Amino acid sequence: MIRAVYPGSFDPVTFGHIDVIKRASRLVDELVVGVLHNKAKIPLFSVEERVKMLNEVFENLANVKVIPFEGLLVDFVKSVEAQMVIRGLRAITDFEYELQMAQTNHKLSPDIETVFLTTGLEYSYLSSTMVKEVAAFGGDITRFVPEAVACKIQGKMKIKGECKS
Repeated sequence: MIRAVYPGSFDPVTFGHIDVIKRASRLVDELVVGVLHNKAKIPLFSVEERVKMLNEVFENLANVKVIPFEGLLVDFVKSVEAQMVIRGLRAITDFEYELQMAQTNHKLSPDIETVFLTTGLEYSYLSSTMVKEVAAFGGDITRFVPEAVACKIQGKMKIKGECKS
């Protein structure tokens, strides 16, 4: 059985993430979407909220499991008994950072491979940060995230006093 991990913050999940997850799920028997709890960042959504959103988005993909994690990625990959890490690339700027991470992870755990998938061209500009910024100014984000996710983002922005709509 080939099991892979696609890690990320997913704060929020975007159509770019969804594109990579759907395509990666066709390449492996099981894809674990690892939702990172990064203590260095203040997320819009809690880890639990992000896991719930991803589970809702991928409820029809039987081989996708969503699991929160913190700490080193290689430790998480080992804990779920995966053999590889999937990383999405939007542009050349992503590649430089992702290559450094892949090489570091390989030094930490040589038995774990990293596979890069390029995001579809229609999502190459898209980031969670950009989605939050557009939402903060009241812009329409439904072309960037699923409608249910857009509603949750707008609700959060109103609670935090950041939404202009």
